[in-house]
Amino acid sequence: MQSMTGFGRGTHNTGGWTASVEAASVNRKQAEIVANLPRQIQGLEGRVRQATLPHISRGRVQLSIKLERLEGDISDQIRINPALARSFESAFSDLSMIIGRQLLPTPADFLRQPGVMEIGEAESVDPDEAWEVISPALEQALANLNAMRSAEGGHLKEDFLARLGQLMAFTQIIADHAPSRPAKQRELLMKRLSDLGIPLELDDERLVREIALFADRCDISEEITRLHSHFAKFHGYIDAPEAAGRSLDFLCQELFREFNTIGSKANDALVAQTVVEAKTELEKLREQIQNIE
Repeated sequence: MQSMTGFGRGTHNTGGWTASVEAASVNRKQAEIVANLPRQIQGLEGRVRQATLPHISRGRVQLSIKLERLEGDISDQIRINPALARSFESAFSDLSMIIGRQLLPTPADFLRQPGVMEIGEAESVDPDEAWEVISPALEQALANLNAMRSAEGGHLKEDFLARLGQLMAFTQIIADHAPSRPAKQRELLMKRLSDLGIPLELDDERLVREIALFADRCDISEEITRLHSHFAKFHGYIDAPEAAGRSLDFLCQELFREFNTIGSKANDALVAQTVVEAKTELEKLREQIQNIE
């Protein structure tokens, strides 16, 4: 079981290049990959996405990729645009003539002007050569990302099991109390009739039929059986190696439906109160499941 949130970093050096990759993931209903690559290697985005997809099934993964030379003259990484530099200085001369006093650009002015001087990777990088260094760094970053996601998933699993145990306890309280409701309804009905001065024998056909109808209307044996079935499936999904977030979310909906049906049939204060507590706990469980891949 894995969470959908995590972070991982990877680096790799080869062929005079070093690549660093940072991968961060957050919650999303579907798988979404966003890759930020240097301009010179943006054509590798398809390879990056293809290599990342097998590692995730849900969540938004943000990839930040950097590629730098390990060796060589630093001047190879500094690019100057002579025409733009001359035009920039000429503009200062024109401005000096307009305002009637001399203005000279400073080195800082040239550095601040976009395009005059750029510091970065070489303008052209062979895609295959770049991929050879990026690919191992990407795999390392994704492995570290999933390691963190798995660790958080383990903590969430413990929380799920605790909340599931509480839901099973609520279900058992309801199941133990349910058989006594027809007898209590009979006593209540006899008391009401007695208060109205309409005494009936316990074996009166009308009383027996009314109690039978009540017992049928409030029977929750099917709902209890389905709840236990859902609990068993829940445990199975939690222990499964594949991603189970969607399946667990669906099971929460089914559990809510069964508790809701029991509540509508309750006609009993204890059962109704227990159903409310179970639905509250179930809502907390469902919120946590939104973090699971």
